[in-house]
Amino acid sequence: MVEIREVGSRRERRRFLKFPLELYKDNPCFVPPLWGDEKKIFRKNYVYNDSCESVFYNAYRDGKMVGRISGIIQRASNDLRHEKRVRFTRFDSINDREVSDALFGAVEKWALERGMDTVCGPLGYSDLEREGLLIEGFDQLSTFEEQYNADYYQDLISARGYVKEVDWTESKIYPPDEDDGTLEKMSAFIMKRYDLHFGQAKNVRDFLRRYGDKFFDLLDRSYADLYGTVPFTKGMKKMMIANFKLIIDLDHVAVILDKDENLVCLGLCFPSIAKAVQKSNGRLTPACIVRVLKAIRHPHIIDLGLIGVDPVYANRGISTAVSAALLRMLREDGVEYAETNLNLEDNASIQNQWKRFKAVPHKRRRSYVRVLTAGAAEKESAT
Repeated sequence: MVEIREVGSRRERRRFLKFPLELYKDNPCFVPPLWGDEKKIFRKNYVYNDSCESVFYNAYRDGKMVGRISGIIQRASNDLRHEKRVRFTRFDSINDREVSDALFGAVEKWALERGMDTVCGPLGYSDLEREGLLIEGFDQLSTFEEQYNADYYQDLISARGYVKEVDWTESKIYPPDEDDGTLEKMSAFIMKRYDLHFGQAKNVRDFLRRYGDKFFDLLDRSYADLYGTVPFTKGMKKMMIANFKLIIDLDHVAVILDKDENLVCLGLCFPSIAKAVQKSNGRLTPACIVRVLKAIRHPHIIDLGLIGVDPVYANRGISTAVSAALLRMLREDGVEYAETNLNLEDNASIQNQWKRFKAVPHKRRRSYVRVLTAGAAEKESAT
């Protein structure tokens, strides 16, 4: 018999946060989120609470925790797309259909009680969070930005009646085997043709002062039509800037401006801190901080974070300049490759961009969807 408890007490919250750490404690591919950041989801003043409603459930059998899940009503996304959706996120479970059905049944019931008609995910509060279920690449180290899960999750979710909505691919990006300078020449031509130039900054603080507001506006414009995205709020901007200050390195940032100093393109990469946070289970212990700082100063892997292009320049080849900047990053001493993180499989512009490199696809993620009918969740949970 599976018991579902809505998370309320401090003890239940702690169990919710610790469950995946215990489930994957011996898995070398699992990378935990920062413990301090995850704790914030339970705060009354959490940055997303002004635009979202959420619920958290733990699953128990014979007193032992066997799963967890969270449901989110992202009102900004629903209003923007005229939908009545609940997102599921932070789903983790042992390989047991009874457990997963009970967890999804709780979220579906919660959704119906609030007038929603569809559940989708895994999706977080925004696309700044971890999203997508890993369906290929279970032997690959997860990036810090994305969540790892076991291969049986997809069977549990499909058995519940969820179907594919979108897929993302992930690739390792290496420099091309042969480079005759064509990419750099094309980049220089595009920059000259449209009277563009790379932005400069003395340090991270100066970078954020010069370009902070501009790149959030650019990301809102360039990401507006992408799956699951929502506009940046003041709280999201503040949170993102705080995270930037921790791991950003100006050597891994490309900002392109027009003649009037308007931001038209940006490429933002992060030194990978995946291995640095593994040993401490995401807690920023003194030893972990030392490992993080070392990873930032001498990166072996670069994670691609954000690439945005002003829609006005989308079909003018400006991505060539970003690719040239990435190629320069990959030639740094000690850098082995770059991780693309999530790219929608039908986003032709970003998929084509990696053809300029030696790209090795190694992971695939999926977002699922299920349309609900009144009474279905209660009926299926009881069977």
